[in-house]
This record gives sequence, structure tokens and C-alpha cells, in this order.
Amino acid sequence: MDPFEAIADPVRRALLEQLAGGPARVVDLAAEHAVSRPAISKHLRLLGEAGLVTAEDRGRERHYRLAADGLAPV
Repeated sequence: MDPFEAIADPVRRALLEQLAGGPARVVDLAAEHAVSRPAISKHLRLLGEAGLVTAEDRGRERHYRLAADGLAPV
């Protein structure tokens, strides 16, 4: 996905703003939004496809962080 398409959605922009403060789990990111955790996961997957976030598995949890180099085109 193109980075500009990815940031066109307000929820995805808000997720990027949250991740600018540091890595976070899906459950923590979802707590800030009025959408379901599966919807947040889908948004994060799209941001990952655009190269804007990276994910790291830690046990049963997945931690996301901002991929600063992915924002270069923006």
C-alpha cells in the first residue's frame, strides 16, 4: 500500500501519532479508539504493508513501533 493512501484514514493517522510516543501493544492502541481490536489490527497491517510500522512478537503479544524511514516519502 502507498504511504499516502495509508495515512489518508484518520484512524491510521491517529495510530501513527500514538506510536510516535513509543512502541505499543494492539490492546493499548485499541483502548484509545471506538473501534474493535480486530479493526485496529487490520489498520496496523495496512500501515505495515505501507512500511510505516513494524511489528515484533513478544510471547503472545505483538508490539508495534513506528518505522521512521517509512515516513521519508511523506
